Amino acid sequence: MGQPFTREGDLKDLGTYPRWLQDVVRSTTRQKQRIVEHDFFALMREARLPKAALRRFLVGAWPTIEQFPRFMAMTLKKLGVGDSPGEDLARRFLIHNIRVEQKHADLWLDWARAVDLTLNDIKAADGIEVPNTLTHWCWYVCDSGSTATAIAATNYAVEGLTGEWASLVCSKPTYAASLPEEIRISATRWLRVHAHYDDAHPWEALEVIATLLGASPTVSEVETVRRAIRSTYCYYELGLEYPMATLMHGSFDETASNASTLGALDAA
Repeated sequence: MGQPFTREGDLKDLGTYPRWLQDVVRSTTRQKQRIVEHDFFALMREARLPKAALRRFLVGAWPTIEQFPRFMAMTLKKLGVGDSPGEDLARRFLIHNIRVEQKHADLWLDWARAVDLTLNDIKAADGIEVPNTLTHWCWYVCDSGSTATAIAATNYAVEGLTGEWASLVCSKPTYAASLPEEIRISATRWLRVHAHYDDAHPWEALEVIATLLGASPTVSEVETVRRAIRSTYCYYELGLEYPMATLMHGSFDETASNASTLGALDAA
């Protein structure tokens, strides 16, 4: 590992971390911002997103939401107690985060109910191969990648990016105000949790990565982490094509009934 790293500065100060990790974060920021600033999330913030597009988004992202604790469990199973300071830190981080993420699937379903989707509708939907590429990537990297690479791809990249677009949506009250008052709190709880309460998780992930790899990892280790983050962003952005297809094809009819297949979703 070379020179070890122990954080001494503020958790959320990028300058606290080794220069190699600062460079990785900065070199991938533009790709992340392109997704955060995507038209899809801008439309959601302004409550101008067609119901069909939101339904597709909630269906397409479900496999990643539902399986996220499993991804972390796959990484956790590789770690023993006392193996190294970095692995001990990773183990504590993953155990805590798994408990948190297990609740988020229920919050996602609360959001889905706001657009008349049930769990059965979501499970029965087909034609979601494109958004599922992110799920497959997370599974692959957590199964076969190093602990640092897996945490970079999931807990840093997925959670960090998700928190930023959720913050964007919640930066104005417009979307929440567009929902019926009786479901407003439950339907937006997932968004609010990711916008406000979980904002430390990506920073904690950076600390774990830095502690695992130290202040002077090999060039290969650095590039593997960088590629993992970029791959996550690539698959995340690709997944947005699935709900955006409704806008491209002019599917703006908001009077749909419950959907259980891709064809029904397109009719929404």
